[in-house]
Amino acid sequence: MNEPVSNFGGTLTTLTDIAVQYGIKLLTAVVILAIGIWIANRLAQSFKKIMDARRLDPSLTSFFTSFVSVALKIMVVIIVLTTVGIQMTSIVAILGAASLAVGMALSGTLQNFAGGIVILLFKPFVVGDTIQTASGKTGTVAKIMIFTTELHTGDEQIAFLPNGPLSNGEIINLSRQPERRVDMVINIGYGDDINAARAVSLEILGADKRVLSKPAAPVVFVKNLSPNSVDIVLRYWTGFGDYASSQADIMEKIYNEFPKRGLHFPFPQLDVHVDK
Repeated sequence: MNEPVSNFGGTLTTLTDIAVQYGIKLLTAVVILAIGIWIANRLAQSFKKIMDARRLDPSLTSFFTSFVSVALKIMVVIIVLTTVGIQMTSIVAILGAASLAVGMALSGTLQNFAGGIVILLFKPFVVGDTIQTASGKTGTVAKIMIFTTELHTGDEQIAFLPNGPLSNGEIINLSRQPERRVDMVINIGYGDDINAARAVSLEILGADKRVLSKPAAPVVFVKNLSPNSVDIVLRYWTGFGDYASSQADIMEKIYNEFPKRGLHFPFPQLDVHVDK
């Protein structure tokens, strides 16, 4: 009668020993994971400070800091797996099989990684540049990371753009050149004096210090004869930082000065002929 009780007691003791053994391993793994992640973040930040101290390209700094952080965290995960008793050979086999599956599932992510390398090598833009992407996004590059590029738009939004499409698509680097050309289209009425419009426009442009004489002096010319107006173009060069503000101020001055010189801004018109 005592034999079943004895067997039950032995089994319970064995299960308790196993639970304690694996509980200790699990607890150790959790502690290692927490401490390892903390150390990985600190090392990544230290790596960033070293690169900043050497005044390396901010684009390289953000990319390699992100890469080092991910690599260190992968190492921490491997250490945790070995701590709970998984053999390194098993980890390598699992990683090999997982790499194939993940590679197929995350082909876009791998393209983004390759895109980040291409961006760093050929430098179509760097941190601090203002760019316009093929998708229509315009903003200042804040970070170039492993898979994405952080873009700050003019309305204070933060966009994360995948590096793959960025490296393969059309990119307009708006800040690479210090000057930009502005073409402003102004409509005047038929019968208005074009020479007077040209003279007033050049007078306004000449009085604005943001309008540059190089690479070319400002010019005013007729672009098109529209159904309701004569379209003239004010073409001038300005600094990159004055591109938007100069247009707004010059447009306001034209609106105020043209009527004083007998020039009119036409409204859309439609002539209707009644046949009796």
